[in-house]
Amino acid sequence: MKYLFSAALLCTTLFVNAQDKFGDVFAKINTDVQQNSKAYQTLKYETETIGHRLTGSTNGAKAEQYAFDLLKSYGCEVKFQPFEVESWARKTISVEIGTDKNSLTKMKAVTLAHSPVSADITGEIVDAGNGLEADYQANPEKFKGKIALIYLGVLPGSPAGTKSLHRSEKTAIATKYGAIGVIIINTVKDGVLLTGTASVTGKLISIPAICIGLEDGIALKEKIKSQPQVAHIAMTNFSGMIKAKNVIATFKGTGLPKDKIVVGGHLDSWDLATGAIDNGIGSFAIMDMARTFKKLNLKTKRTVEFVLFMGEEQGLLGSKAYIDQAKKDKTLNQVKFMLNYDMTNDPKGFSTSRAEMKDLFTAWGADIVKIDTGFKNLFNAGAGLHSDHQPFMLEGIPTGGGFGGKLPNNSGPFYHSDGDSFKLVDEQELKNTVRYSAMLTYALANTPKIPVGVQGEEELRAFLESQNLKEPLSIAGEWRWK
Repeated sequence: MKYLFSAALLCTTLFVNAQDKFGDVFAKINTDVQQNSKAYQTLKYETETIGHRLTGSTNGAKAEQYAFDLLKSYGCEVKFQPFEVESWARKTISVEIGTDKNSLTKMKAVTLAHSPVSADITGEIVDAGNGLEADYQANPEKFKGKIALIYLGVLPGSPAGTKSLHRSEKTAIATKYGAIGVIIINTVKDGVLLTGTASVTGKLISIPAICIGLEDGIALKEKIKSQPQVAHIAMTNFSGMIKAKNVIATFKGTGLPKDKIVVGGHLDSWDLATGAIDNGIGSFAIMDMARTFKKLNLKTKRTVEFVLFMGEEQGLLGSKAYIDQAKKDKTLNQVKFMLNYDMTNDPKGFSTSRAEMKDLFTAWGADIVKIDTGFKNLFNAGAGLHSDHQPFMLEGIPTGGGFGGKLPNNSGPFYHSDGDSFKLVDEQELKNTVRYSAMLTYALANTPKIPVGVQGEEELRAFLESQNLKEPLSIAGEWRWK
């Protein structure tokens, strides 16, 4: 017992010492980021000189090169990871609405992703309420050959407990009931337009889908009550193969160089605005983490890859390409953890897909609290979909990132919209993302042992079922188990 007690005491001492060492480095990271962070000014420059970062576009290529050159200027070992995939982009759109074909007036609208390459339809508009199954079931025949008008969220006055669906699922339901087009009403005031995909599979849908502003949409709902309304929707879009490049900055590990911690987030954005929030604040924070690592000459036991993914908005294209390449290179087994930063801002704690990380994450968080009590050391364990962590998680790799922060300057309503601009960014909150996340990355890359490993097939299946992810993965065609 004496020897067991001594061994336990030694392990505890080593653990505490390791944390103390992390605390010293955390303090250095904190000072550097607070004094020297470039995230805010580089994001400002990018939004002003390049603009949006749509994958496959000229702007997207400029953004890839800018990220590469910026990381190079920091002294990082950086490379492109090119990939070629099928993608989608909007071209032209015209939406006209009136009481009949001869009294149509133009309405401001935006095409939702994966609408047909070309469409030219005219039809009566039918109010489909929230666009849920219940909204169609009372009179299923009513929607055949018509254009469904759907509220993006849940309408005020809806039955208690009504839960909304993703825009893509609402579009799929409208298609099922024979609609020839979909008009989705955004929920944000002042005519803000929202984009994003209307496809549950990431493939082309069979009917055109558009978004209109809240005020226009509510006015249209009122008109329909007293007089039938007709819409003429004409659009062209691109669907085909595109070339894009992930950008990867590598910091070789000193003790376990073949073990990797991937710190990623998507550089690309939709083309309606400059994508400062989605995902400028995440991707430019990642580049500033790399700058801090290089400037402080931080050494890690495991290799750290800071990865800027392209194509996230069109279906996680860049992160899927990363996984595919790692499989070809037979290096996927080297990835031990993936931290994802997608619209992460001013985190108050850490999240992870694996609850077993709680002790380590909160121990490191306690050291951060000593530096800044604004960090609340919150912890969250759970798994979700629809960002670049997903392809890693589906390979059984533990994932995580920041938790508990709020988007700056009430920018949430401008998600995927033409209002996502740099004026929404908060400089200090962006610095907070950089410093806390750089600390987490450093600790994770240096901890003697990561207490969770890559899940095997059956363990992964049970985990995904426990997280209620079987249904959405099945709808998307990504559930590989029978």
